[in-house]
Amino acid sequence: MAISAARALGGRVQKQEQTRRRIVRCAQRLCLEAGFDGFTMDELAEQAEVSRRTLFNYFPSKVDAVLGGAEPPQFSSPELAPVAEAFRAGGPHSRLVDDLGELTRPLLATQTIDRESARLRRSVLTSSPRLLTVIHERFEEVAEQIVGLVLEREGPDFGAVRARLAVALLIAVFDAALESFSQGGPDDPELAELFTDHLRLAGELFT
Repeated sequence: MAISAARALGGRVQKQEQTRRRIVRCAQRLCLEAGFDGFTMDELAEQAEVSRRTLFNYFPSKVDAVLGGAEPPQFSSPELAPVAEAFRAGGPHSRLVDDLGELTRPLLATQTIDRESARLRRSVLTSSPRLLTVIHERFEEVAEQIVGLVLEREGPDFGAVRARLAVALLIAVFDAALESFSQGGPDDPELAELFTDHLRLAGELFT
């Protein structure tokens, strides 16, 4: 019974992820075809073959559907608070670059992204200054949270400038990993693995 229940749960989670990705792809294609203001959530629901209620259960707004993620996560949330606390305490590796990777890796789970979505997302952002502004603001909000955590961990003598440089490096690494991911094939590493590899390479460059 337990095995059957686990398989059923796994199948349900997989189906939800497939639905989520289908919605994002449809939203991105509609955005490229008609512009961000050129389609409605009802039209998106029809295109993605889901009900309006289901659509809003996955994504509360059109912006979230197109970008593949909801509002910026908070490190004070129950899901991320343990990770943030471990980071504040100097863990888990006692090396800032590696620990920044551990701190931000859970954020990847808040994004619905596969290679096709990654490619479409870049095209969408290029064609929509409004969405580019939104994603920049979201990055800034997350970045400020991480800067605060770095200063709590390293102490005030570390300095806000150094903390912001560390976070800027982290964002650059993520962007490079996302670019590699979007250009890869089905047998290439997933985004989380690429992010880890790119972060290691960045650490080696500055060692």
